[in-house]
Amino acid sequence: MMTPYRAQAALLVAVLLAALAVIALAPVWAQEPVTVRGVVTNDSGPLAGSVVRLQTETHFAVTDAQGRFELTIPPPQQDVRITAWMPGYLTGWATIPAGTEGTLEVVITPTRHYTTDNPDYNWFSHEGAAGSLSCSHCMPCYTEWRLDAHSQSALNPRFLSLYNGTTLTGRPGTPTTYRFDADLGIDVPVAPSLGQDGVGPGFRLDFPDQGGNCAACHVPGAAARSGNAHNTDLQTISGIDTEGVFCEFCHKIGEVHVDPITGLPNPDLPGVLSMRLYRPDEGQQLFFGPFDDVARRVSYLPLQEQSQFCASCHFGAFWGVVMYNSFGEWLDSPYSDPVTGRTCQSCHMPSVAYDYFVYPEQGGLHRDPARILSHTMPGALDEAFLQTTAEVEIEAVREGDALAVTVRVTNTGAGHHIPTDNPLRNVILLVSAADADGNPLAFVEGATIPEWGGVGDPAQGYYAGLPGVLYAKVLADFYTGETPTYAYWRQTRLVSDNRIPALATDESRYRFALPEGAGEITVSARLLLRRAFIELMDLKNWNIPDIPMAYVTLAVSP
Repeated sequence: MMTPYRAQAALLVAVLLAALAVIALAPVWAQEPVTVRGVVTNDSGPLAGSVVRLQTETHFAVTDAQGRFELTIPPPQQDVRITAWMPGYLTGWATIPAGTEGTLEVVITPTRHYTTDNPDYNWFSHEGAAGSLSCSHCMPCYTEWRLDAHSQSALNPRFLSLYNGTTLTGRPGTPTTYRFDADLGIDVPVAPSLGQDGVGPGFRLDFPDQGGNCAACHVPGAAARSGNAHNTDLQTISGIDTEGVFCEFCHKIGEVHVDPITGLPNPDLPGVLSMRLYRPDEGQQLFFGPFDDVARRVSYLPLQEQSQFCASCHFGAFWGVVMYNSFGEWLDSPYSDPVTGRTCQSCHMPSVAYDYFVYPEQGGLHRDPARILSHTMPGALDEAFLQTTAEVEIEAVREGDALAVTVRVTNTGAGHHIPTDNPLRNVILLVSAADADGNPLAFVEGATIPEWGGVGDPAQGYYAGLPGVLYAKVLADFYTGETPTYAYWRQTRLVSDNRIPALATDESRYRFALPEGAGEITVSARLLLRRAFIELMDLKNWNIPDIPMAYVTLAVSP
């Protein structure tokens, strides 16, 4: 136990140490802020409108017509940088030495970045690592990207089985047969024609001599290099192209083109065809990023923080029928309001828990973590993320010998329809009622799951005929009438679309028989995401469990 004398001595030492610390820091506290004045210029003259800031800080100045600026900064305790950026330039900088006092004049000379595109560019490598692995030396986002679906877009086995016309185990289907239609004057597929033969449809079963335009989004590096994104063969890709939408590809996108009237990309120019890449010549380099103060061959690109950046691969149409449209759905929703809305990145690239995007031991600077965005990009396979998407509400009243149930499903969390993008996806609402002993009440009337919810044992996921709703975009083959068609690359027509738009509510009603003297009744509503129609999953051997989105119960008193 510490004696009173020792306690007093320890307290005195602590006070003395604190006083010495105050004395040591007093000169720093007494220093006045430093005023940095200067000009941002290059060989062509002053650069008006340049954004000038103390690196990593939020406050900034903008240069005037003479390229001049003034910025007040804290007295630097170590060398710091004042950066300057404007569109078309790499970020330039001037170093402010530690101990600088008063006023300092500087000149910053940003250099123009590469402005054309070199299709022969060899993707970046570093320290013996090629492709995205070269980013792993310095950047934690590499590990996140590896967990993201974008990194698997070229090799996703389900995607490839649909492209090639095989099962997941590789068993091939039979090529589609055609007949000549004298009225139309063309060859049309013969029904049933989807190359099924036990394996389901396949693009290459329909078009064995074509590569198709899938690569424009799924393997954009190969599509861009080939010069023929409408006909890039996914069966021949190798090297970095197997990384799908890889790190450097996204950071070489400088523009995404949309129609100025509709705000949508040209449906005939999917994916990389609606982008402008900036791949430099030998000896030059350029990356685009979300910060204007990064002095590593980087130029700031505000587009990276806008939903338009995602547009060209999340909007697509075949034969005039829109297939993928999460961007267009966002554009039509309140989420696209520039003041009160949210971007795609707001939900799918949330902030991280660390405060750097380059490891500090590799020279990374500490920043506001709210500005550093995750590259895991949660989506349709993330159960926790899906459970923030929709809310389910049940109302139930006794009406004589029946229980009247109303179920409302509200899209509270998605800035697009649910489900969205791939037209194979569906969301299933299942409604049931049971007595106090768990015995199900007989269903009398109301909404039911259609045949494409699966005919068979409900315990195995075949829900056709059960009380509930299947939300999906349903397409029919234009020539054969097969509904729903899974070969959406063909000519199709839209049969129905009951998906729930952003912030909208769908309401369905049901009646269940009430046994005489029934006590407390429990009504249940489950919401599930199904990655594809169950018939197709069976044919392809995909075997993907439904993903729970919501589960709600309501007790109804006697």
